[in-house]
Amino acid sequence: MSQQNPCLAPSDTPPNAPYFKPYLTLENISKSFGNFHALRDINLSVGEGEFVCFLGPSGCGKTTLLRIIAGLESQNQGRITQAGKDISWLPPIRRDYGIVFQSYALFPNLTIADNVAYGLVNRGQSRSATAARVQELLALAGLPDSGKKFPGQLSGGQQQRIALVRALATSPGLLLLDEPLSALDALERVRLRSEIRQLQQRLGVTTIMVTHDQEEALTMADRIIVMNHGVIEQCGSPQDIYLQPGSPFVASFVGKVNILRGVSLGDGRFRVGLMEFRCETKVDHIPAGQPVKVYLRPEDFVARAVEQRTHNHTMAEVKKIEFLGAFSYLTVVLEGMEQQPVVASMSLNLLKELGLVVGSKLRYGLLPERIRVYRDQEQCQTVAA
Repeated sequence: MSQQNPCLAPSDTPPNAPYFKPYLTLENISKSFGNFHALRDINLSVGEGEFVCFLGPSGCGKTTLLRIIAGLESQNQGRITQAGKDISWLPPIRRDYGIVFQSYALFPNLTIADNVAYGLVNRGQSRSATAARVQELLALAGLPDSGKKFPGQLSGGQQQRIALVRALATSPGLLLLDEPLSALDALERVRLRSEIRQLQQRLGVTTIMVTHDQEEALTMADRIIVMNHGVIEQCGSPQDIYLQPGSPFVASFVGKVNILRGVSLGDGRFRVGLMEFRCETKVDHIPAGQPVKVYLRPEDFVARAVEQRTHNHTMAEVKKIEFLGAFSYLTVVLEGMEQQPVVASMSLNLLKELGLVVGSKLRYGLLPERIRVYRDQEQCQTVAA
């Protein structure tokens, strides 16, 4: 687990990244339940109009952090500022946000129109103004003729669309999404995540979504906050999180990866089995002789023009082919690494072009600029003991 570091404020992001004016700031947020530390000294800045995903496994603290932002849970310490206003200890009703839950949370005895209007009834608007706003939101949800229906008459995806526009009815400055897609089937999740992202960009509402689904985070977020054991492991764009993981946990949690045990040879060289790797990514200095873990994603293996590469190529034998449509996963054994098979991805077209079947042999190259290497802490502790 990495040391806790404050996430970069949006105003301090790299030159080519989108600029977001700081809108929500969390300072030193901590939360304990008895002896269990759910959150430890969380520092984070979310920009106005930014879509941020809290990503992590169950129990990492992401939902607790969202509930603290909403005022549904109280922090033990720390400060929350929204649009320049300290909301650290305000009750939920006095905070400016809309929230969507995993379970839709629609009132089954109210019509869809009445569900959408629920947050508007105490605004002092005329009935005609409320009705017009409801119709506008139903059209936004793509369900303009569903106002007289009841929730039970709609599909899960339709109910979640209604829950989303109900949360947006009062035009809140902040939209909170607590795993809103996890109760839907796979096809509906893909369809709705695209719709949510397009709607968020159209309205420009600052959005925080909690999810444990890597694909959701990678496809929807401007910035991903990877959490583990109550701390922030890494903040960054989806590309940064995937291509430049800041810790072994992030490298293994986000995306599919092969983890190989080896030893450092010094000077950016590492040995796994009898094969020597050269790594061109930035890694902490690891002295020769130290145990390491080498992280290789399936797409880091190349099968074209391999002979022209000066580093990291060897013969391999295909042991298994897992067909997934547009691409396949190949389980292969690299020469000199017989004890540690790896999984490589290959497009359907290239698979056919090379005529590969189980038992085929080919030369594979491993991209040195994509290899990630970290100290093998378990082995280091064993050696030290």
